[in-house]
Amino acid sequence: MKCIIVDDEPLAREVIESFVERVEGLQLVASCDNAVEAFDIIKKEAVELVFLDIQMPKLNGIDFLKILNPVPKVIFTTAYREYAIESYELDVVDYLLKPISFQRFLMSVNKAMNGHVTDTNERHETFDELRTEEPYIFLKADRKMVKVYLKDILYIESLKDYVRIKLPEKEVISLQKISFLEQKLPEDCFIRIHRSFIVPLKKIEAFSSNSIDVGGTELPIGRNYKEQVLSVLNSDKSILT
Repeated sequence: MKCIIVDDEPLAREVIESFVERVEGLQLVASCDNAVEAFDIIKKEAVELVFLDIQMPKLNGIDFLKILNPVPKVIFTTAYREYAIESYELDVVDYLLKPISFQRFLMSVNKAMNGHVTDTNERHETFDELRTEEPYIFLKADRKMVKVYLKDILYIESLKDYVRIKLPEKEVISLQKISFLEQKLPEDCFIRIHRSFIVPLKKIEAFSSNSIDVGGTELPIGRNYKEQVLSVLNSDKSILT
């Protein structure tokens, strides 16, 4: 079965590539970091299975799936449960939540190879499972993948090629660009206030025209971000309630 991987995270692609190599019945045609590149490959190759991330720049996985014709079999791969919930009505083989274990990967591949289509009961079970746990992301820190619940984030600070995730009881430092996290985090919950800072809207304790208080810390509002930030804060009456 010819397959393709579409994911903007290099580490996620590497994991799935290593899994594909271990399955005799899979042939990896390409590994792409965006849906536009994948679209061109699928038009040329007889791709039968797509491992597809949902939240990606340029074109997200859900919109990408909607423009494919004919549609190959699709297994969604995502670290964001809210996007999986949004897409659970689509006719896909399975949903893999990152970090993905090989056992869970193999179960999904077996479904694809056996022509299995998730039935209504399985879809509702998946939906209920996704809905019950708070949204989280996994970040690589200290040679481990660390789970960080979005509700616990006080703020995110850029340290050049690293980011510091400030939590109530600790901090997580990960080799990651802040711009990458900005694209990944739900925009209705988080806001970039400075080239070095992202804050969750619900954790804002106070703000002025030049700064924001969150988690007992005063953070600056960048000049290039001021107009948008103040517009959002002044219009959202629920932030400080």
